[in-house]
Amino acid sequence: MIRFAVIGTNWITENFIKAARKVEGFELTAVYSRTKERGQLFADQYNAPFVYTSLEEVATSSEVDAVYIASPNSHHANQAILMMNNGKHVLCEKPLASNTAEVERMITCAKENDVLLMEALKTTFVPNFNEIKKHIKKIGTVRRYVSSYCQYSSRYDRYKAGEQLNTFDPQFSNGALMDLGVYCVYPLVALFGEPKQVLGQSYMLESGVDGEGSLLLKYDQMEAVIMYSKISNSYLPSEIQGEEGSILIDHMNPPKGLKIQYRNGTSEQISLPQDEHSMLYEIEEFISLVKNNEKESNINTYENSLITARILEEARMKMNIVYPADRANKD
Repeated sequence: MIRFAVIGTNWITENFIKAARKVEGFELTAVYSRTKERGQLFADQYNAPFVYTSLEEVATSSEVDAVYIASPNSHHANQAILMMNNGKHVLCEKPLASNTAEVERMITCAKENDVLLMEALKTTFVPNFNEIKKHIKKIGTVRRYVSSYCQYSSRYDRYKAGEQLNTFDPQFSNGALMDLGVYCVYPLVALFGEPKQVLGQSYMLESGVDGEGSLLLKYDQMEAVIMYSKISNSYLPSEIQGEEGSILIDHMNPPKGLKIQYRNGTSEQISLPQDEHSMLYEIEEFISLVKNNEKESNINTYENSLITARILEEARMKMNIVYPADRANKD
């Protein structure tokens, strides 16, 4: 059994635990929370025997083999590095860190401590993403990747009413690009690598984070168009356009319905059934890597995480979205 601690007692951690309990080898051992009361409540709900209110306690605990980090983006790097310096394997929520410098530090730390670090971006692990890779040759030379993730935030009305919320606070290195746009960027990188050019524009909220935006990324033979939003919904599918046809993708997080529409007028359904707990597949990968003493995923590789971080950072700089974490790294 791989004994996990979780950092973060939010809805995404709840989804993680529900999915992980379907994976052989997973054991929830500990919960970290800043308050004992909140941590104990969460631990009781999910039958975790240990509750810690100190990150150092988690890092040094002999009861923990691996840590799942689902804290605000700005905390990812320091928390992961603390855990890895104490020999813990780390599965860290997307985006892996605030900027490229932090991602580089995390990867260096993982290698120095001979532990596993993996970005928890689930899209690239689900069966239907493998189907995209398997069938993409059928559409001929790819000319355009169009991906959209626009989801009206459940907290946006509270923000408009004047409430101060972490999800719209640049102190935590978030906003539409980091929270939702990354779901479009990472699969692009996994399929096509690093672009030659990154352009972007966004609508900024008064708090200092982007409410929505779009990216245009240039490759040698194709371009990518990415749209994302936390202040509006979109009901359009994503699409990979080739000279012989297009792959239509119902949703990027995660893809469930896939269809190839060929230029000659025919079509082909290529979807596979997937578990409703779509985080299951990334957890299976992580646990398998730990059990086999492997220190890097060949799917969510260090290189993919670095390229994604560079794209996000370059886009932010062009849109003048600067976080305190960016200034701290320069200092």
